[in-house]
Amino acid sequence: MKVLHIISSGGMYGAEAVILNLSRALNEGPHRSVIGVFHNASNPNVQLHECAVKEGIESHLIPCCGQMDRAVFGRIRQLVTLTGANVVHAHGYKADLYVYFALHTSTPFVSTCHNWLDDDWKARIYGVADRFVLRSYNGVVAVSEEVRQRLRNSGVETSKISIIRNGIDLRPFDYASGTVKDELGWSTSAMVGLVGRLSVEKGVDIFLTAAALVLKEIPEAKFAVAGDGPDSAALEALIDKLGIRASVRMLGRRTDMPSVYASLDIMVSASRREGLPIAILEGMASRRPLIATSVGEVPTLIRNGDTGILVPAENPELLACAISELLRNPQRRVQLGEAARKLVEDEFSAARMCADYLGTYENAIASAALNKQGRDKHLRADTGNPS
Repeated sequence: MKVLHIISSGGMYGAEAVILNLSRALNEGPHRSVIGVFHNASNPNVQLHECAVKEGIESHLIPCCGQMDRAVFGRIRQLVTLTGANVVHAHGYKADLYVYFALHTSTPFVSTCHNWLDDDWKARIYGVADRFVLRSYNGVVAVSEEVRQRLRNSGVETSKISIIRNGIDLRPFDYASGTVKDELGWSTSAMVGLVGRLSVEKGVDIFLTAAALVLKEIPEAKFAVAGDGPDSAALEALIDKLGIRASVRMLGRRTDMPSVYASLDIMVSASRREGLPIAILEGMASRRPLIATSVGEVPTLIRNGDTGILVPAENPELLACAISELLRNPQRRVQLGEAARKLVEDEFSAARMCADYLGTYENAIASAALNKQGRDKHLRADTGNPS
């Protein structure tokens, strides 16, 4: 089977990691995965394309000018022909819309709905349009029960929707060295870190507020944030307002994430909203003890007191208490980290995710074939030709 992934990427985040992990797993078997990345004129980000090419995964750039570039429809169709794709896999609302209009009567297509933020009027409009076209998709994957319910409420047939849990390739995290501490000059300090996009849903402001509370009790602790995003300037200002500049580092976008994880003594997810976050899976694969807010599908990963610690969202005080407790208990950190790694090995591997997606692809191809038979039958009836 040949699968063509299409995405308009804003950086190396969860959806991009899913595409890379899935592509590796598909290409290691009898199948083939190819990636198409929008090269947006207004906000070009081709990091996923560059990473794929570096790994030997076939990837193509799709030029796109403006919000609705009709030429992209033809470019997607050309890419399908060039790659010989049996199924197209769209990721995100922009890819969903373009793939639908390019292929709605030809190649089978599926989508993974990683999440909808609906933070402003523009995002809400895009979300409504996305969910409308998804009704015509041959298969739709939700990353959480919340997303599946929203799809149902928007009119997507229940039979088309499946939940597939994210999975990761464990190998990059097996032998990583924690060199980031040395880079920061913190080799003798305990470092607490958050990995994620610098945007409101990730709760980085909550993490920084909790850090300030922890530092009042444990002034030698250090804190780091890896990621970039629209809230970067506001978060830098918050660090200064809290008076914690000497103990906090904003690492920005990193290409050495296994080393970043390996450098953390504790990893935190302070999200206000989540699906099934890749960053948490990667931290668990790295044997990091996790403290996370109990949102979305996070409790399926962080089983409180076993594979990590859960705290309520929007509560920096309780988050600070959990961080302080783990900082004082190195043995507990090791126990949580080992249990986290075992859970990922058992239930969240890329191989398991790949097998689940192959089932979705096969169902989508069968669905498209049935739809074609129906259209052909209707056409024969209209023309009075029974053959």
